[in-house]
Amino acid sequence: MVRCWPRRSKKSAVEKSAKSGSATSLTSGSTTADKTKTEQSEKKEDKKEDKKEEEKTEEKTEEKKDDEKNDEDKEEEEKPKVQVGSISEKKDIYKGPVEDGEWTWVDKYPDGVEEAAENEETATYAVVVRNQKSQDSRKKLEAHSIVVQSPWLRTALAEIMADYPGVACELSRLEFEAPFKPFVHRWAEFTKYMEKPDLEEKTKEHLKILFDILNYEIGDNIKTFQDYVKNGVVCFKDLWMIFQPGTIVLSAYLGPVSGFEMVETEYMANNCGKFLQVRCDCVDYGGKEFGRYQEAINIPEFLGTKKITGLKVYPFHFHEKKDEITAQLLKRGTIFEKLAGHHYREYSGRAITWNREGNEVDVQITGRIVVDIESFNRFSPWRVRYLNDFNATDIERFNKHKVQNGIESEEFVMPDYYKMLCRSRTRGYSLKYKKWVDFFLEQISDVRWNTTAFDRLVLPADQKELILSFTEAQLSGDSFDDIIAGKGKGIICLLSGPPGVGKTLTAEAVAENLKVPLHMLSSGDLGSDPWEVERELNSILELVSRWNAVLLLDECDVFLEARSNHEIERNKIVTIFLRTLEYYEGIMFLTTNRCGEIDAAFQSRIHVSIEYPDLTVSARKIIWKNFLRNSTIKSNLTDKDINELAELKLNGRQIKNVLKTASLLARRRKSDTLERQFIETVLIIEKKRPGAPQQMMHYM
Repeated sequence: MVRCWPRRSKKSAVEKSAKSGSATSLTSGSTTADKTKTEQSEKKEDKKEDKKEEEKTEEKTEEKKDDEKNDEDKEEEEKPKVQVGSISEKKDIYKGPVEDGEWTWVDKYPDGVEEAAENEETATYAVVVRNQKSQDSRKKLEAHSIVVQSPWLRTALAEIMADYPGVACELSRLEFEAPFKPFVHRWAEFTKYMEKPDLEEKTKEHLKILFDILNYEIGDNIKTFQDYVKNGVVCFKDLWMIFQPGTIVLSAYLGPVSGFEMVETEYMANNCGKFLQVRCDCVDYGGKEFGRYQEAINIPEFLGTKKITGLKVYPFHFHEKKDEITAQLLKRGTIFEKLAGHHYREYSGRAITWNREGNEVDVQITGRIVVDIESFNRFSPWRVRYLNDFNATDIERFNKHKVQNGIESEEFVMPDYYKMLCRSRTRGYSLKYKKWVDFFLEQISDVRWNTTAFDRLVLPADQKELILSFTEAQLSGDSFDDIIAGKGKGIICLLSGPPGVGKTLTAEAVAENLKVPLHMLSSGDLGSDPWEVERELNSILELVSRWNAVLLLDECDVFLEARSNHEIERNKIVTIFLRTLEYYEGIMFLTTNRCGEIDAAFQSRIHVSIEYPDLTVSARKIIWKNFLRNSTIKSNLTDKDINELAELKLNGRQIKNVLKTASLLARRRKSDTLERQFIETVLIIEKKRPGAPQQMMHYM
């Protein structure tokens, strides 16, 4: 729509000249002041008229803008609506200028943008060097990075950088950033490859180009590195040079000297100062499968140079006795591989546990243990080590090892290289101290079984045969199932009688005869709250079943005692214990000194109940002989002495304590044999103890 706007009204020149004429037609008698006033008034009138004209112009401009906007709105309304994302083109937007740290995307192409430095022309060159201003006073420029584009060079570097982590030579654009660590670590391989006689001419040319570039950029670093290797020392700022990724390093980190595979290094700092963090992998077992676990070993900053083998971690090839340390690592790795799963072993020496803050604490452990990392991860209160899977290179090495050794089974077999990387510690449970701990592999040994323990047990022959029959049948899998599947499949044996008559020894002898672990507990180990008892009991029964062990619940009167109407909390514990026994599938021995107070509900759950009477003279005689036979010191006691000592009404535990004390007294008096006088001295002292049998010294 076309609009006609009115012409702008202005004062004509005629009117102005008329005013001028009227001004000049004043009488000559008018004063100069009147003339000035007249001119000022005329100027004011002109200004007012100009202002009015400007206001009218602005109004017209605003009206024009409004009309144009209305026209645009009408045009937008007339345009057809386009569906979101339907236009088959791309739309470019650009980063806008930064103001006060903030910016937004704009539609305007930015000013001052240079053409890309790398284009079709640069792509034709074998190597592209990206330069920047150097901070070295000896150079104007230094390389920020190098782009290898030559296919001949990529083929050569694929062999030179074989197995170097993070370098993929199959890429069409192979980039290396300063300080070009891969070339520092593989410089010997690089120069050796250049000396090959059968290289193509093109390969030689491109290798020479790359060699000249690198020699200019890192030539000083290479000379320094070679000097360190020659003299076996290094300074802190150049520590990274001696750690080549993918090689074996040695460290006494968290135990004896162990092997690790180097991954990467990084200079870091904390409140204690600067340090180089060496990240390296070891081979560990997660409970079901082997895998990699990364450790971070820190080397604190030091002044001057330091001997490489004196560092907390250093490359394997710097070790002076390579063959000796290799044999040691292989032996340990073989043990570690065999201990995968759960195994019953003996241990003697230092072990590792943890405090509430998770810090390692040394403990001394002796006795029987169960190595079981899977159960450690499930039931211990300590931190679990989560492993990383083996990478593609590892899998390839495993398969190659199987082919070379003719192994056709799917079973995991560890090559020697990975045995050298095995962790120096494994995890499990101490049956004696009832703790989950970390065991050092060198301290683990096979169990030395006491094959005569059951034969020396002072019990009637028929009772011993009965005990052996149901325990051996249970371990062999000959179980009698209930109407409900999984219920009532265990064997529960109640041993009752006075102290020291052989109740605990019976369970120990059975475990030794069957060559299985014995897990011994008391009521105090299970807690006092009903929920705590149930949780601990379920965990223990599951562990015992997994280990195929014999469970001995010693002095379990609190669980067996008849329920009453007044002790609600204890009644809950008894009920929990009764319910748990129904679904237990292993062998359990219960010992008590108060057989007459057992709850009636337990009677139907006990398969075998053996009452141990007080020891007879003949039984005590056998016990004296057994302990004297197992004594570490030779005995001079005659049969007459033993017969007289057997008349004393002592139980088995008291006899053992008397002989143990007498042996210590013999050593104190520098005697090589155990004399009767040492035993009599101990008995005289025992007679004065409250509760000692009055007839103890009737023969004296």
